[in-house]
This record gives sequence, C-alpha cells and structure tokens, in this order.
Amino acid sequence: MVVAGGFAQAQQHSPMSSSASVPPSALISSGFGSGAVGRIGNGDLIEMSIFDTPELSGKLRVSNSGEVVLPLVGRLQVTGMKAGEAASLIGQKFVAGGYLKDPQVTVFIAEYATQNVAVLGEVRNPGIYPAFGSHYLLDYLSAAQGLSPLAGTTITIGHAGETDEPQRVKITAGTTPKPEDNPEVFAGDTIFVERTGIVYVVGDVARPGGFPLDHDGQLSILQAIALAQGANATAAGGSAMLIRTTPQGRQQIHVNLKKILRSKETDLSMRDNDILFVPSSAAKSAWKDFEAALPAAAGASIYRIP
Repeated sequence: MVVAGGFAQAQQHSPMSSSASVPPSALISSGFGSGAVGRIGNGDLIEMSIFDTPELSGKLRVSNSGEVVLPLVGRLQVTGMKAGEAASLIGQKFVAGGYLKDPQVTVFIAEYATQNVAVLGEVRNPGIYPAFGSHYLLDYLSAAQGLSPLAGTTITIGHAGETDEPQRVKITAGTTPKPEDNPEVFAGDTIFVERTGIVYVVGDVARPGGFPLDHDGQLSILQAIALAQGANATAAGGSAMLIRTTPQGRQQIHVNLKKILRSKETDLSMRDNDILFVPSSAAKSAWKDFEAALPAAAGASIYRIP
C-alpha cells in the first residue's frame, strides 16, 4: 500500500483559504511494501482522501485507458504516476475548477492489478514471480535460482508505466553488491539478465570450445589460449588466425602466438563471437584447416570461466 500526500496552495486573499498551508512534503510518507514508490497502472485501485471533505473521497478504479473518474472534475489520466504525483494533480484540478480552495489530498494504491515481476534472460529459472511485500533485485535473482553460466554483468529493469529508458545495473561476481546495484523492484516490473559475449578457440588446442568474456567484457588472445588449456605441441602457433565478424563482413587477422608469448606482438583483445583458429603444423593445407574453423566453432562446447 502506498501512502503519499499531495496538494496545498495558499490563497492569501480568499476567505476560504486555510490559515496554514501544508507543504506537499509534509503529507508524503514512505509507505511500505513493493508499492512504496511504485507507479499507478491500468486496473489498479487507488483510494483518494481529501481532508475534511469526505463526500469527495473514495476508491477509484483505473480504467484500461489509464483514467479515473473524479467527482465534479471528471476524467483524469493517472497511469504512470506515483501516488504523490496523482495527489498533487487531483488537488490542482479541484482548485482549477473552483470547487476547493486549499485541498489536502492523500492518495494510496490500495490494490495493484498485477502483483507480479517477470524475471527473464540468463537466469536458471526464468518466469513470473509474485511481488507482494518489499523486494529487491537480488531477491528476485535468488528466486529465479541465480544466474545461468552465460549471464553477463548487465541487468536491465523495466519499470511498469514508465516510458523512459529502463534502469541498468552492473553486477560483478566476487564483490559485495553496492546499494545502488540492488534497487527495489515493484509490481509489474520486468528484470532482464543479458547474455555475456562468447569467444571461440578451435583447432590444435587442448580444449577447443567457447568461453564467456570476463566481467569487463574483454578477453585477450593469450587469456583465451589459457582457457583452452594451451596449444598442443603439434600446433603451428605462428600461423594462427583471428576470425572476426564486422558490419562490413568477415575479417581475418593473422596472429603469431609465438611472438605474442615473447611480447614481440600485441596481445589483442577478443570481441563477442570472435573465433581464434590455431592450425596444426602437420596439416598439408593450413587453408583446409581454416575452412573447418567455422563449423568447429558452431559445434563447440561452451565452458564457464571459473
């Protein structure tokens, strides 16, 4: 349930003015539960109370078009507003219509039409979870049985009724989450855990496969080779190839692993979907091996970085 306050406008020259104006902040309460700062949605039930004017107070159901019908004032669009914002607007409408001089309006959300939060993306058990009570991002990730092996570090939270860009949160493994990285989640919100990038190491290496990028979104060639448990003794390390897909097409970058190991060439950073191909020195045709790199990457096992 949300408690929020609303509107007070001093009318110094009117006999109907109250002797003391009540600032909106004095009427605002933090509330409790998931609706403490939640927004009004279609189908919600809101309760409006106007101090010392019970005949105008009562419960209002938000229509599918996002409106409520106020006594005297008529239709008012409230979907997407917080309770305090709706209270302020209602007070303004009563003043503008000449019905009240200094209304002190309180609005709270008595019932949410949708008491659920969707948890999607790279979690072990995506689905719809109940939103009763006050819950935070990590609560819902725990309810979804944690992140999947391919989860990235970016999580987006779409807040119901808001048209702004979704809230983005960064989570780094092995560190204590900061309060700003564990925001409160409200009824109707959607949590989406993005997938991390994958790079592939194929060819004459001990453990060919796909490897997630690290928590900074980067992985160097030597790090990728290390994750593949190194090149085999039969590998032609001086003839490796980095295959990168760009908007302009597929790019092939020659990589000399031997020189990189001796710090004579730059250890390049790999990008999402890069393929590092290490040919065998025993092959009759390195190009023939290269042609096999793409299907090998497509069928590669994906390993989780410890």
